[in-house]
Amino acid sequence: MQNGSCLGLDDLSVSLLKLRKVPHKMPFIFILMLAVLCVYGILRLRKRRIRQTLLHSRLDDYERAVIWQTVPIYQRLPDELLTPLEGKINLFLNTVEFIGCDGFEVTEEVTLSVAAQACLLVANKDMWYQNLQTVLIYPGAFQSRTKERSGYIIRERETVRIGESWARGPVILSWQHTEQGAAKSHDGHNVVMHEFAHQLDDLSGYTDCAPILQRDHSQGEWNQAFYAAYTRLVSDVDAGRRTVIDPYGATAPEEFFAVVVELFFERPADLNKDEPQIYEQLSKFFKLDPINWD
Repeated sequence: MQNGSCLGLDDLSVSLLKLRKVPHKMPFIFILMLAVLCVYGILRLRKRRIRQTLLHSRLDDYERAVIWQTVPIYQRLPDELLTPLEGKINLFLNTVEFIGCDGFEVTEEVTLSVAAQACLLVANKDMWYQNLQTVLIYPGAFQSRTKERSGYIIRERETVRIGESWARGPVILSWQHTEQGAAKSHDGHNVVMHEFAHQLDDLSGYTDCAPILQRDHSQGEWNQAFYAAYTRLVSDVDAGRRTVIDPYGATAPEEFFAVVVELFFERPADLNKDEPQIYEQLSKFFKLDPINWD
């Protein structure tokens, strides 16, 4: 008669075999996890090395000639800025995909022009467009569908745009206006700089005229300067007064930031005269002083 509270000989043998198998599984899982981590580390190291190689690379003569012809602001840049700038252009071209829309053909001239303008904003900064993977290019202005909320009612409407910047990408551009904005480098209007200013603003997690600042750059001083200048612009626009800053900047703080970035690079003396504190804050942010480029 078998006691129900005790294991039989066969049952005991099976239990011992199960216990012996457990230790053999653990090392396999550990080795697998270690292998995955090693592969991940190798890929990260390889990616970092490729990035550093690109950042230290230069454009060839043809690429440089295309940029000088299509983005004339480059002809005013100090020599010491060109080397790091060319490396960032190469990094941009290596990491961002360009897609033509509505039958638009993306050429090397197109990619070089957009990359050159976008990278000027980060030429002297460690900050990068880390959330951006794609740039969409339309031949001209394009239709964009937006949602507007009024209480519990949400309405959709289509608007015509020349550029858009989405949170975490992509950036959408009209080539007609991209080309014009680059060619007219003293008019204060540049759609690429505008949209990529939004991309920098969004790196903080919000597009709200409060981009990530360096430790030695006072957030309080930034906020005070931008709030005062934005308030003045809104008041001037409401009163119908002419302004150096494009009235579109009065529509929202994030648009104010993007508009003054355009002015900072293309009409720096005018911005400094009209809003010296804004010029000072942007000069600290970009680590650049465009007034001395002319």
